[in-house]
Amino acid sequence: MKFLLTSLVFSLSLFFQVSASGIYGVVFVDTNGNGIREKNEVGLKGVAVSDQVASVITDANGFYQIANSKGFGYVFVSIPSGYKAVRSFYSKVNASLSNVQVDFAIIKTNNPTRFKFIHASDTHISPQSLDRMAKFKAAVDSVRPDFILVTGDLVKDALRVSEAEASSLYELYKNEILKFELPVWNSAGNHEIFGIERELSKVSKENPLYGRKMYRQYFGPDYYSFNFGGIHFVALNSVEFEDLWYYGAIDSVQREWLKKDLAAIPPSTPVVTFQHIPFISGELSLSGFTETGPSRTLEKEKGQLKFRHVVSNAMEIITILRSHPFPLALAGHHHSRQLLYLETSGQQTRFEQAAAVIGPSDRGSIKFPSGVTVYDVENGEIDGGTFIILK
Repeated sequence: MKFLLTSLVFSLSLFFQVSASGIYGVVFVDTNGNGIREKNEVGLKGVAVSDQVASVITDANGFYQIANSKGFGYVFVSIPSGYKAVRSFYSKVNASLSNVQVDFAIIKTNNPTRFKFIHASDTHISPQSLDRMAKFKAAVDSVRPDFILVTGDLVKDALRVSEAEASSLYELYKNEILKFELPVWNSAGNHEIFGIERELSKVSKENPLYGRKMYRQYFGPDYYSFNFGGIHFVALNSVEFEDLWYYGAIDSVQREWLKKDLAAIPPSTPVVTFQHIPFISGELSLSGFTETGPSRTLEKEKGQLKFRHVVSNAMEIITILRSHPFPLALAGHHHSRQLLYLETSGQQTRFEQAAAVIGPSDRGSIKFPSGVTVYDVENGEIDGGTFIILK
């Protein structure tokens, strides 16, 4: 009863702070880890909270408000360095309601100056590929990283199959990832876009999970950020679609969100991005030009032909990211580990693509192994990565 009364008092006090319709709440330090804010648990100042359109900062009491939310039905907290979420970093919301309260319980953890993480991609999970996930988990267990980034194409295919089949693959991936028992941060790939190849999927545009919505149903926001060890990690959704086909791009809503997200952190904070379709890639040279078919090189983007398998507005987004130190951009999609350097005025960025967990690939006589990359970070400096082959 005491907990219920305390919760009610906090809810009422928050209600009277709200001046307009929207999403509001408190980011608080949950000292006992039960997910409920109690009288002695303080709010945390200076934490970014977003609905994927607006991005606001908590005040001295940990309070935030997103007035008249125009997001996609989710709100998330950009977890600060030295903390972790008690339950989830995001919450699904009904933005049609006049006021929606969402509190975020976080707990204090170590804030290491040295840590390591694994970058993996293209798991393409299906019942037939579970042995590849087992190899992936074995590599993770041998390294014992602090967290994992998985850059899309999580499932075998949601593009051109029925809702039942696509959902079963999402469920399978979600269940397999739970076995890792450490934070796994996902970004969306082209194979996560549900139903858009409608001549094969037989899915209507009116389906409530059509397009990006199925990914959000299972994993929440399809772009977001978090902080760890003094580095700001940004998940981007670099896959757009028009009618029946996908292509690489960062849309205007996400671009404006990115500006707000970066404005919320100190200008000296290093930024690492992770996404599916890369900003730049050597794959155009390796594979050559493909004029037709599902993997064709070009696609019309709002009436203009653009390269399909890289981000068409990459330099626009890179320019935004250069407001901060931008040492590393991670991606997948091309099923081969690639390392490229871009030297710009006053800054060098590494653009690295992960090999595919699903298995080796080839380009004619050239073979590309399956694997994941381990990165060691010390005092904000990220090493060159160690590639672990998954045989």
